[in-house]
Amino acid sequence: MMGVAAWRVWDRFGFLAAIAALAAFFIQLVLNGLWSRIFFGMQEPGWAFFEILLLLAAIVITTILFFKKNTMAGWLMVPYVLWVGYASILNGAIWMMN
Repeated sequence: MMGVAAWRVWDRFGFLAAIAALAAFFIQLVLNGLWSRIFFGMQEPGWAFFEILLLLAAIVITTILFFKKNTMAGWLMVPYVLWVGYASILNGAIWMMN
């Protein structure tokens, strides 16, 4: 759904007209991949918690920017926001329990 959301924004506006929204999308993609490396690869739940909060903020910003460009693209991002919000709670709980 994330890919379809980004495509809807890019297809309608092109890269230059939607540069802020698409840049935010790519930033959150990088943060998404980084979280997995920190949490699973390095086994650092504390650092991963800090990073997932950055990721969540980046996703929320991306979602808002997508809503401004294409309502459907914004709605396609909502499950991702909810999932990462839930994952943030789990990550924080794991960090506190260790």
